[in-house]
Amino acid sequence: MAHLLRSYPNTSLEFRTGSSYGYSLLRKRAIRENLLTSKEFSSKEISRRNFLVQSCSTAGSTSPAGEVGLVENNETSQRVTNVKVELGCLATEFGWKVRRLAPIGDEIREASHIQAQAFYESAFVFNDFFFELFKAEVLAGLMYKLRNSPQDRYACLVAEAETGGDTSSSDSKQGLVGVVDVTVLRDQNVLNHLPPDSEEYLYISGIAVLESFRRRKIATVLLKACDMVSSLWGFKHLVLRAYEDDFGARELYSNAGYRVISVDPPWLTTWVGRKRRVLMVKQSNLTP
Repeated sequence: MAHLLRSYPNTSLEFRTGSSYGYSLLRKRAIRENLLTSKEFSSKEISRRNFLVQSCSTAGSTSPAGEVGLVENNETSQRVTNVKVELGCLATEFGWKVRRLAPIGDEIREASHIQAQAFYESAFVFNDFFFELFKAEVLAGLMYKLRNSPQDRYACLVAEAETGGDTSSSDSKQGLVGVVDVTVLRDQNVLNHLPPDSEEYLYISGIAVLESFRRRKIATVLLKACDMVSSLWGFKHLVLRAYEDDFGARELYSNAGYRVISVDPPWLTTWVGRKRRVLMVKQSNLTP
């Protein structure tokens, strides 16, 4: 399983309700004083970067601006315009479709809940309490990334049943069934394993599928959507990490074209009691 990438979990946030917009999101305060708000890209600049996706009749892609914002103001209105460019289908197969997450309160909470269920490790005592804390942390991290990341540096992709596909009607009523995070990174430890001209790469993390929907090719379609993002954003290499003994996940990634290029050194794993991870890389063969 690709690991969940943490992002500023100490950011405190709250929900507030709007008159006709359902849930809108409001960042209450940032505990860390050095949190920086990333630059927002204009629609014109996004169009120059070839942000084109296949059209798809999804609820997220046709939402009015008022339903897609975090907080309704001029800055958010620009973000709404930008987000709508990339809300189309990135991959469709096996009765599932993958698109970019719409920054709507209910959908953000649904996506974070899927990831929290997949990555939470049960505690011996007060398990329900610690799960709620972990779920809140995952939600806060996702909200922070959505609000502060440029549109071509981070994307949360979600899977749902394809209308009229091979899935049953009950699948269509489920809503989101899978999630994956795509982030542009430049970790030198990873770049050392890539060609010398590589400056950045696309990091895949937080891939998760609802337990009742696993082994139904949803993760496969999510990974194919990541390939499409790498093509749209112009990155040749996709990178992820998996536990060395997680053979099921490693087989999934190998079938998708990823290969192992390095393993965590013993002083980061065995000597400190952590599970050993492998670093896997795929070279994208898609063209924009």
